[in-house]
Amino acid sequence: MTKVTAYLLFNGNCETAFNFYKDVFGGELHIMRYKDMPQSDQPVPDSEKEKVLHLNLNVKDEILLMGSDCSEAFSPPVKFGDNIALTISPDSEEEARRIFNELSEGGAIQMPFEIAFWGSWYGMFTDKFGISWMVNYDIPK
Repeated sequence: MTKVTAYLLFNGNCETAFNFYKDVFGGELHIMRYKDMPQSDQPVPDSEKEKVLHLNLNVKDEILLMGSDCSEAFSPPVKFGDNIALTISPDSEEEARRIFNELSEGGAIQMPFEIAFWGSWYGMFTDKFGISWMVNYDIPK
């Protein structure tokens, strides 16, 4: 079954917000920071290393919410009102690719659908109606 999850973007207070959400909903936080990214041509500035690259709040073995801090080194600051994306997690690579291709048609692709450094198929785009989407397929291990 394909799952849809809200992905929330912040300007440096993602972890604080998610600690609040954890207090409300319970569950467990899983955090990856910008300092955990593999080295690339664009190094992470020291001021950005502790910011949240990706975080998810799991409640009862399900992901309830996901989020990250926007890093000035990699993206513009969040403009509230534009700080949410829907994440789709299909059951197969083929379904993920189909959804990515069809939903992104006529829109603007920010990241093409390809294997990301964390080992999943991933792509990010804004559809022709201005809605931000992320498609993520976790490759079975």
